[in-house]
Amino acid sequence: MKRREFFKAAAVCGAASTLPAAFGQEKASATQENGSMNQIPLTSSAGTRKGDMLYRTLGRTGERVSAIGMGGFHLGHPALTDDQSTRLIRSGIDRGITFMDNSWDYNEGQSEIRMGKALKDGYRQKVFLMTKIDGRTKEVAERQIETSLERLQTDHIDLVQHHEIIRFDDPDRIFAEGGAQEAVLAAQKAGKIRYIGFTGHKDPHIHLYMLKVAGEHNFHFDTVQMPLNVMDAHFRSFGQMVLPELVKQEIGVLGMKSMGDSVILKSKVVTPIECLHYALSLPTSVVITGIDKPEILDQAFEAAKTFQPMNREQVARLLSKTKEVAMAGKYELFKTSSHFDSTAKHPDWLGGDTPAVQKLAPPSA
Repeated sequence: MKRREFFKAAAVCGAASTLPAAFGQEKASATQENGSMNQIPLTSSAGTRKGDMLYRTLGRTGERVSAIGMGGFHLGHPALTDDQSTRLIRSGIDRGITFMDNSWDYNEGQSEIRMGKALKDGYRQKVFLMTKIDGRTKEVAERQIETSLERLQTDHIDLVQHHEIIRFDDPDRIFAEGGAQEAVLAAQKAGKIRYIGFTGHKDPHIHLYMLKVAGEHNFHFDTVQMPLNVMDAHFRSFGQMVLPELVKQEIGVLGMKSMGDSVILKSKVVTPIECLHYALSLPTSVVITGIDKPEILDQAFEAAKTFQPMNREQVARLLSKTKEVAMAGKYELFKTSSHFDSTAKHPDWLGGDTPAVQKLAPPSA
C-alpha cells in the first residue's frame, strides 16, 4: 500500500479501532457531540501506589516505571545551574520518580551531561533511563548513540527512541537499508540499549504510518511517545487515532506535552493538576512532564498523590471546557507550527538522503 492510500485508509480506520480488554481501559463506544467523536481509551486503574508516586507497567516489556516521568529538556535550561539540576533530579528520584526522559539534542547536549552527573553515586541504578536520537542514517545514529552513552556516563541506556517522527518520509528513511534502525538494533544486540521506541508530535497519521512500516519489517516497538492532553481530543487527535492502536499492540504509551510547555495553561480554562490527571487517566505507562524548579516537582507529586482515574462523565466535563479553544489547534503549537520542531531547524542532525534516493536523484555537481 502506498503512503497516499495508507493515510486515506488510516483516517477511516482510526475512527473504527476496536480495543482489547488489556491495560484496564474501558471498552470504547461511539459518542455524539456536534457530529461523531471517537471515544478515547481510559484506564480503570491508577497503578500501584507506593508513597506519593504511582507505578505502571511499560507495555509488554514488563518493566515497572513511575507514572510520572521527569522531562529532560527543562533540566538543561541555561537558567538552571548544574547543581540546581542535580538537586532536582535526585530529589525526584528520592521521592519516587524512576523514569528519566532525555534527548541527544536537548540544549546542545547539556541535558544529557547534567543528567549523567546527577545519576552518579548509585542513582543510575535507581532509574529507567531513556534518551532519543535524531539521526535517520545508520552512520549518524551510531554516532549519536555513542555520544549519549558518554554524556550520560553509563554503559547502557534502557530505552532509545527515534526522535521527532514528524515528516511523512521519516519512517521510510529510518527503516531503509543503511537507515537508523540498523544502528539501533546493532546497539541493542551489543547490550548498549535495552528497548526501542519512537516519538513525534505533529500528526497522528505519521505515527500510524511509522507503526505500519515497522510491521512490514517485522519489528514491534516497545514504546511510543506522543502528545496527550486536554486539547488533543478536539484537534488532530493522537488520543483518538493512535492510542487505541498502541493499546491493541501492547506498546508502552509515553504521554508528553500535557501542558504544551505551559502554552495550554495560557488558555485559562484548565489547571496544571487537571492537565496531569487527564493524561494519567489514559492508558499511559508514563506521563512525562517538564520540571525546572522545586515547586513544579511538588506539583507533579501532588498530581500523582491525588489521582484517581476519571470516568467518562468526568472526562466529558473536562473536555467540554477545552472544546471551544482547542478546535483549531491554537494552543497545540507543536502540531500547528514549527516552534517545537528542533530537527527542522537542524537538518544536519538527520543525516543525508538514503542511498536509494541519492541513486535516483544524485546531488547536483
